[in-house]
Amino acid sequence: MVNQNPEAQDIQLLRRAGTGDSRAFHELLDRHAQRLYRLAVSLVDNATDAEDVVQETFIGAYRGLRSFEERASVKTWLTRILFTQAALMRRNRRRGSASSLDESASGGVLNADATIDVQAALRKLSPEHREILTLREFERMSYEEIAEVLNVPQGTVESRLHRARGELREKLKSYLT
Repeated sequence: MVNQNPEAQDIQLLRRAGTGDSRAFHELLDRHAQRLYRLAVSLVDNATDAEDVVQETFIGAYRGLRSFEERASVKTWLTRILFTQAALMRRNRRRGSASSLDESASGGVLNADATIDVQAALRKLSPEHREILTLREFERMSYEEIAEVLNVPQGTVESRLHRARGELREKLKSYLT
């Protein structure tokens, strides 16, 4: 696998994992764990919940190994599973007790004042806008990849992204002037 591009390596690992090679599955997860964790933190607001979401993502990926059809990249497939798990957690959280913004911020992995401000502003956005901004601006996914992850048309991605950027700009206005 030395001279292959990362996507080809992912596909090869996924195929091996699908035949029962647990080392290949663990290697695949190791390749994506940090990215998935960062994404989960931005979606569920705290480190503990993010760890749970990533764990559930890995379980979902393992269960779905044989159903992966290679129409999407492994990165997109894992991201879609993560989004599903994060949505389930948010739904369950709404049914239980909702945490305050302060509680969420204290559990996050934040290290600089500017980052804290952006993260706090992101948490104030709707989940729909937070997701789209995270995928585009932090994960650098293409509009096509985002459409696939969110299971929406590309035009919806573009309009949501436009609205989300405007809403974020408004929330950060005091820092931009």
